[in-house]
Amino acid sequence: MKIITVKDPLAGGKAALEIFKAAKERGVKTFGLATGGTPETTYAELVKSDLDFQDCVSINLDEYVGLPADHDQSYAYYMHEHLFKAKPFAASYLPNGMASDLATECARYDQIIADHHVGLQLLGIGRNGHIGFNEPGSPFDGTTHEVALTKSTIVANARFFDREADVPKQAISMGIGSIMQADQILLEAYGEKKADAVAKMVQGPITETVPASILQRHPDAIVIVDEAAAAKLK
Repeated sequence: MKIITVKDPLAGGKAALEIFKAAKERGVKTFGLATGGTPETTYAELVKSDLDFQDCVSINLDEYVGLPADHDQSYAYYMHEHLFKAKPFAASYLPNGMASDLATECARYDQIIADHHVGLQLLGIGRNGHIGFNEPGSPFDGTTHEVALTKSTIVANARFFDREADVPKQAISMGIGSIMQADQILLEAYGEKKADAVAKMVQGPITETVPASILQRHPDAIVIVDEAAAAKLK
C-alpha cells in the first residue's frame, strides 16, 4: 500500500489527477468512481484538466435506495454536477435506487462490472472503515448487494440533507470482492475525523470489522491522505 501525504484536500486532488493521467496513458478504459465530500477536489481537477473520457466507461460504487436519479441528493445527480456534465463518458453506470426488484438490480449491476473490467477504482473511507457502502461486517468476497446503512453513516451523511430523518436508510453498493478486482485502487481520506479509520486500514489487522483493511492485500493500492488524516499513522 503506497501512502501519499499531502497538505490538504486541494493538494490531494492534484495528486489524484496525476494518478488518473497515468491510468489514461497506460490505456485504462473503465474507471470506478465514488461520491461524497472526499473526491470533490479530485473531480474539480479532472474538470479543469485536458483529459478526455469520451472513449471510457465509468462505474459508480453505490446509490441510495428510494431516490430518483434527478433528486439533488442522489449519487447520479452528484456525478452529473461534479463531473459528467463537464467530462462525459461513453457510458456511465450507477445502480438504480428506484428498481422495483433490488435483487434483480444487484444482479444486473454485477453483470455490468463483469463486462467492464475496472482499471482504476476511486474510493473514500467512512469513519467506521467502510468503503462504498460496505459497512463493518461486510464479507470480503461480496458482490453488489442491498445495504442497511448504519447509524454512524446516516449521521455522517445527514449534512447533505435538510434533516437526518430524510437520509435514506438503504443503499445498493458494489461489494468488496468486486472492488478488489480493480487493477489499481486509489483511496482518499481527509481530515482528523478520518485518522482512526486510516490508521486501522493501513496498520491494523485485516478484519471485516474494518472493511477497508482488505486493501492491505491489494497488489496496487494507493492512499492519499492529508496531514490531519495521517496523524495516527506510525
